[in-house]
Amino acid sequence: MAGRIRSNDPEGVRRRILDTAFEAFQAGGYHATSVQDLLRLSGLSGGALHHHFPTKKALGLAVLRERVAPAVEMTWIAPVREAASAREGIVQVLAAIRSELDRRGAVRGCPLGNMASELALADPDFRTVAAHLFAAWRSAIAAKLREDDAPGDAEALASTIVAACSGAMAQAKAAQDSAALAACANTLAQLLTSPRHDSTMIEPVPAQSRKGRRVSVSSDLAGPVQTELALE
Repeated sequence: MAGRIRSNDPEGVRRRILDTAFEAFQAGGYHATSVQDLLRLSGLSGGALHHHFPTKKALGLAVLRERVAPAVEMTWIAPVREAASAREGIVQVLAAIRSELDRRGAVRGCPLGNMASELALADPDFRTVAAHLFAAWRSAIAAKLREDDAPGDAEALASTIVAACSGAMAQAKAAQDSAALAACANTLAQLLTSPRHDSTMIEPVPAQSRKGRRVSVSSDLAGPVQTELALE
């Protein structure tokens, strides 16, 4: 059980609840995580949890806004915004995530994709927040594409890029293999071909070298990867 937190540190208690819930929802899903699970994992009392989050739904929405949103910004948006081009940034992001997943030997999936796929049809409030986060992601990519003077409709291309990255993460999670990320990076690199950045292609892992490789699902592109590369 996690160590107890001082009751006179309300912000610390709130952060602990959010961190615990974020990890638990990533590891097993929102619906599969009970309030008792959260109390056990956090080491907090029911009163402390309900003081900050009267309902599990309130906690879930806070996790989306205060943990998943920063994870999307840190992992998918900021590196692209800061790169020399959208193409370079996207390829580098996918390569970094793939490298981290291979190091860990586990793929938990994208926190936003995980929660959106589980909750978007179950509750309109969750759907609204998830849709807003996807829109922010698309908007950031579109802005970078316009900065690059990329041909065509920047918004439509950004939507395609986000869909490709999200789908690659889902495939990697299902297969517990990062190969889908390499394929996605190569395809997007070709789509966004620029004579300035021809050296950013990622070599796919040979099928033979992947044979027999198994990885176990762990709870972290959300714990350490939440802060290292938050969308694993």
